[in-house]
Amino acid sequence: MNKHDYETIRLSCGEMHVYDFGGVKLHAYQTGDPLADEVFLLEKAGRFVVLESPCFTDSIAALSAYLEGKPVDGMLVAYHGAGASFLPEVPKYATANAVDYTENGGGKALISQFAAAFGGAFDSGVHAVGHILEEGPATIGGIEFVIHRTAEAFDVEIPEINAVYTHMLGHDCHSIVAGAGHADGMIAQLEGYLEKGYSLILTSHYTPEDLKDARTKIDYLERLKEIAASCADGEAFKAEVKRLYPAYSGENYLDMTAGFFFA
Repeated sequence: MNKHDYETIRLSCGEMHVYDFGGVKLHAYQTGDPLADEVFLLEKAGRFVVLESPCFTDSIAALSAYLEGKPVDGMLVAYHGAGASFLPEVPKYATANAVDYTENGGGKALISQFAAAFGGAFDSGVHAVGHILEEGPATIGGIEFVIHRTAEAFDVEIPEINAVYTHMLGHDCHSIVAGAGHADGMIAQLEGYLEKGYSLILTSHYTPEDLKDARTKIDYLERLKEIAASCADGEAFKAEVKRLYPAYSGENYLDMTAGFFFA
């Protein structure tokens, strides 16, 4: 599947990109919200499963309108646990560590920060998870998902469309990299994607990407480690990264990365 081979549907907020795999359709929602969130809908035989939740009131209203009259069998809530006003009656699925991340850990801290920054535009209510997922296969709405726990929450393989979902990739934007060890872990994960040959890599802050993008990100992470090893402080590190990657977005993520490498 070519990552550019989709139908575009404009919504009241953001737009939907619909990929047709035959038996399954992927609806990739670009919310257009301040965090550039992406939400994915898997459609099979006219029924839907939602992967992640929109968290801003405008995108919640837009996606709710898009799904009006369509049966939704479940929602997988991994890294974005806020937005509880979205489809409140639909069953919610998550791993135990993802629930803890949202209710007690780093996810809770982020929700508090976003609520303070965006006020009423951000829905800080947390989805109530009624179904705990374990590592391995899980079938929801007639679609098989393969759950992989991560340090914070969980990633999802979708075998029927040869795709995988993870929190972040972004081949032409900076990422939060918590030091050289974390970079190595990200590289290993992306090399695993290359080995498995996924058609699409889905992330909650970017449009669907492909294996070429994964290779670009690996090269970026390797270079990031080299730059950090050659710099005396965070400011020099950031200046060199921006010199080499002038068109990259996500400068706030680069600031956080510098803080990790030069604590």
